[in-house]
Amino acid sequence: MGKQINVVGAILIREGKILCCKRGPGRSLAYLWEFPGGKIEKGETPWEALSRELQEELKIKVKIEPEVFEESSYDYEFGTVKMKTMICHLEKGEPILTEHVALKWLPVTELETLEWAPVDVPTVKKLVAQGYFYD
Repeated sequence: MGKQINVVGAILIREGKILCCKRGPGRSLAYLWEFPGGKIEKGETPWEALSRELQEELKIKVKIEPEVFEESSYDYEFGTVKMKTMICHLEKGEPILTEHVALKWLPVTELETLEWAPVDVPTVKKLVAQGYFYD
């Protein structure tokens, strides 16, 4: 069995749209879309990790909902990624590209038009099925 990587992803909602981020070249899953976030480091809660990752990657401060929206896992060649996604609201800043090559704010009805990283797909499907979002 390969290594397990625990990550978090943000369902960042603004004006009824969700932030989608495109991974850059030279990384695993290059050019696939994902919810912004990253690895949970030792000693961090998922909420602390998500807050830190969004500050590092997008230079934003967010309010994170207390409950997990979706949990998913996917077996990649490099290991199993287990992801928790949480609903977030922008508190401060405007997302800035530092690690991603593109950002899009999309309504739930358009999420499936993008090519998503496999571990993100269950969250996309749940959002679309529920028509789920609020500000």
